[in-house]
Formats: sequence, structure tokens, C-alpha cells
Amino acid sequence: MWHELCERISAETGRAVSYRDHRSVTGGCIHQAKLLETDHENFFVKINNADRLPLFEAEAKGLHALQTANRIRCPKVILNDVVGNQAVLVLEYIIMQSAPPGGMEKLGKQLADLHQRSGESFGWLKDNFIGSTPQPNTFNQEWIPFFRDKRLLYQIQLAERNGLRVDGKQQLLDKLEFYFDDYAPFPSLLHGDLWGGNIGFDDQGEPVIYDPACYYGDREADLAFTEMFGGFSSAFYTSYNEEFPIHAGYKIRKNLYNLYHELNHYNLFGGGYGSQALITINYLLRE
Repeated sequence: MWHELCERISAETGRAVSYRDHRSVTGGCIHQAKLLETDHENFFVKINNADRLPLFEAEAKGLHALQTANRIRCPKVILNDVVGNQAVLVLEYIIMQSAPPGGMEKLGKQLADLHQRSGESFGWLKDNFIGSTPQPNTFNQEWIPFFRDKRLLYQIQLAERNGLRVDGKQQLLDKLEFYFDDYAPFPSLLHGDLWGGNIGFDDQGEPVIYDPACYYGDREADLAFTEMFGGFSSAFYTSYNEEFPIHAGYKIRKNLYNLYHELNHYNLFGGGYGSQALITINYLLRE
């Protein structure tokens, strides 16, 4: 497979590359991740069964969109196809480091710039995935119906099929407009899966984002997920807020947006995520 892959990379880039070696690297829990070494440059390669190609196609489309926005660096897509009976996504290999001094501030500013890139409506050109869970994205001119039907309701129904009793679901869905009483989001270009494991800094200290689940939505949805697992400094939020001030109601709505991810994590991994989702629903119903 590896020699065939190098031939395909050569054809895509117009630069002849020859295989030298490959090794496993960290890259998430859904796909295999490999570092491909060639005689000219290295590549980051994700591998999975051929039937998982749609996940790579969706990721590639998201990366292309972020690349076009040109606000935050992300890996360039080299190749996305089935090679040797396996689905592969070949990306530019970026040497990463931990956040350097000023790095988080720069990431906050750049994310605020990205969120000011607006679409015509909420959704995305195609359905994609959040982790390995399908993420429906049919366009809607209004945010609340989109978030209710394509985010919360979809995950709630999936969680119920997976055995979770979601008490309070209808009350919450009926109450959504309450949380937007004085706030009208516009469709910002979102990363869609922005937690600490999907950011880094290159060898020049520039922020890098990857593994997107892009769509046009309320920017607060991206911000909320940065808080779910931590990893973003106070300087990140200060910088973002200076560039693109955060509405006061975010303090409540972030729980609403992270409920989507809590439900999705239950659907992917089970365990305590279901209990946390129910705690969040009860909290929101009391507000």
C-alpha cells in the first residue's frame, strides 16, 4: 500500500516522492494515524476501512473551507481516496509544539476573525460527522429550528435508541427560544469540534486547528466546546472577547451547546456522559 500511496501523492502534487518509512503517531481514536516519510517530505496519513471514506471526505471539505477562510492555519489536504482497499486521508505534516508565549492570545484573535466569516444560512453543503456520529446539516435560515432539530433532537433520539431515558427533553426543546430572548446569532463559519485535542502550534508558534466538523452556526457553539474539557487559557478568551465581544447570555447558552456534545459522547462512548447530559438538562430547565 505505501508504495502505491506514494505514487498517488506524486500524481496529486506533481512532485515525485519515494517511500522511505512509516510509523504510528497519535491521531485520535477513530482512525489509524501514521507518519509517512518520503525522500522529499513527510505526510500525516489517516487510515480506516474503505467504507469509512465518507468520514475522510467530510473532514477534507471542512479543511478546504478553513483553508479558504485563511484565518487560522490548518493542514493542507493532499489526497483523499481508497488506496490498497483502505480509505486514506493524506495531509500536510506539521511539526507541533505546546502553546508558546502569546500563542493562546493569537489563537483567540484568529478564532474571532474566523467567526466573523459569515454564510447565508445555518448548516452546511453536506451532512458530515461529529466524531463518527452523523451530523445532519440541512440549511435553515433560522438558528433555533436548526439547532433544535439537527443538533439536540437528533442526538436525543439517538441516545434514546442507545438506552438513555432523557427526562425533560420536550420541555427543553419547547423552551429553546427563552435562551435567545435578546440574542440573534448569525451563521459563522465554525470548526465544529473545537476541543483541546484539535488545536496545536507549529514550529513558528502559529496556531493550527484540525479534525473539523464544519458548518455555519452560532459562534458560541465553538466557544462552548473549548470549555468542556479545558485546555484553553484565560488569555485565549480575553483575546477573543477583545476582538469579537461575547454576549452576556453565553454563560447560560454554553451549557445548551455542550449538551449536544455530552449526548454525542454518550452515543459514542456511553458511561457517565449520559448522566452529565441529564444534569445539564435539569440545570437549563431551572434557568
